[in-house]
Amino acid sequence: MGVIGLFLLGSCNSKSGDGHEGHNHETEKHDHEGCDHDHEGEGHNHEGEEHDHEGHNHSEKAAGGHSDEIILPPAKAQAAGVKSNVIEPGIFHQVIKTSGQVMAAQGDESVAVATVAGVVSFRGKVIEGMSVSKGTPLVTLSSKHMADGDPVERVRIAYEVSKKEYERMKALVGNKIVSEKDFAQAEQAYENARISYEAVAKNNSASGQAVTSPIGGYIKSLLVKEGDYVAVGQPLVSITQNRKLFLRADVSEKYYQYLRTIGSANFCTPYNNKVYALKDLNGRLLSYGKASGGDGGYYVPVTFEFDNKGDIIPGSFVEIFLLSSPLENVISLPHSALTEEQGSFFVYLQLDEEGYKKQPVTLGADNGESIQILSGVKAGDRVVTEGAYQVKLASATNAIPAHSHEH
Repeated sequence: MGVIGLFLLGSCNSKSGDGHEGHNHETEKHDHEGCDHDHEGEGHNHEGEEHDHEGHNHSEKAAGGHSDEIILPPAKAQAAGVKSNVIEPGIFHQVIKTSGQVMAAQGDESVAVATVAGVVSFRGKVIEGMSVSKGTPLVTLSSKHMADGDPVERVRIAYEVSKKEYERMKALVGNKIVSEKDFAQAEQAYENARISYEAVAKNNSASGQAVTSPIGGYIKSLLVKEGDYVAVGQPLVSITQNRKLFLRADVSEKYYQYLRTIGSANFCTPYNNKVYALKDLNGRLLSYGKASGGDGGYYVPVTFEFDNKGDIIPGSFVEIFLLSSPLENVISLPHSALTEEQGSFFVYLQLDEEGYKKQPVTLGADNGESIQILSGVKAGDRVVTEGAYQVKLASATNAIPAHSHEH
């Protein structure tokens, strides 16, 4: 009985252990299946990551393909004054770059001089640049309290005395009381005195002798100061009409053989940095020198005449671009189309409605208004001719977000 009891007890323990192990295996199997499910989920996540990675690569590839394109919407381009034109070859003249001076044309200037000796006193405000008409009083010359006396009064007295002597001899010459020779001398003295007196009497007043403007125009310069003493014939005020001006270019002797081909010129003034074309000012070539200057300079003068539009100052020194032989089929661009970076020059090509591209160019001759393009731009390209700097700023703005994205 004891042995049977122990046997039964061992059987029960064996079944209980088998049941526990079977339960654990099922649990492990279930857990393993759950693990497989998790791995499948992980595999799905990897596929999503791969999909995102491919999308990121696609974006980077698209950005890299247009990295040199500048985006500027049409509305912003119009507001910034950006304008573009299709480039076509044309005529461009060879250029000789030099310097020179703008001068008043002969016959357009006059000087008011002292008609009598005296002390200068300006009548009112007489300043340089003031507009005056012919006959406008400029200066009063006074001779009061001087040892020589008033010259106008002396001329008046001489005139009256010579007039009386002339009238007396005129009554006697018919009766042969005075000779014809004496009468002729008296008549000559009278006429001279009359001319002198009439010349000064018409502008004389109690304050002195007035000197008027000989022509209408502008006061170029005052040659005397208030209180100066002047003699007869001394220059007082310079007046210019500024209707015609001369442009004198000083050309180096090495360009002498090309002077005969020069037909026109452009010049740039230093006070407003504006370029003037003689063809727009009714300009014409007057002459060019046949020898260099005699003051030791190695320059040959070339002179033009042109109309003054009112904003050109005579006497100013200017930068001159002499235009000689024409060149055919040349691509040129205005100065406003160019930008400069560290000595290199660039233009901006318009690719489409809102796309632009920065393009390096090689420059040739410069005529002051436009520059010859040797390389970088071809016929048919649409180039930004106005507002190129605004496109440059837009390129810098576009580059900032892309730079941040890369980091």
